[in-house]
Amino acid sequence: MDIKTASALHRLRLISLPEALSFPALLIFGSLLSRISDIDLVMPLGILHAVLFILYLVLLADVWYRAKWPVTRVALFVVLAVLPFGGLYGEKLLKRDEEAGVIAARARKEGVVGA
Repeated sequence: MDIKTASALHRLRLISLPEALSFPALLIFGSLLSRISDIDLVMPLGILHAVLFILYLVLLADVWYRAKWPVTRVALFVVLAVLPFGGLYGEKLLKRDEEAGVIAARARKEGVVGA
């Protein structure tokens, strides 16, 4: 994995957790609080979630381009982003990919394997 691909993957990981938590926050705090109290957080949480989701999709497209992921893998990450708490599993997959890339790069640098 080259440095640009690793950087793109890392940026996607950085945004995946906040994006994964913003949707349930919108559902729980935004919808629930607006129904049971005078506090209305739907608009600010909705805007925050929309910005994070669009940023997530842009960074996912960057990783797709750089890492040459198959369409099915990209579709999986889009579906996980739409499901409440699905992004947490997606973040786990990204972490595993990022760690595997770092290990392979380190092994290539040390000449241990032809990874």
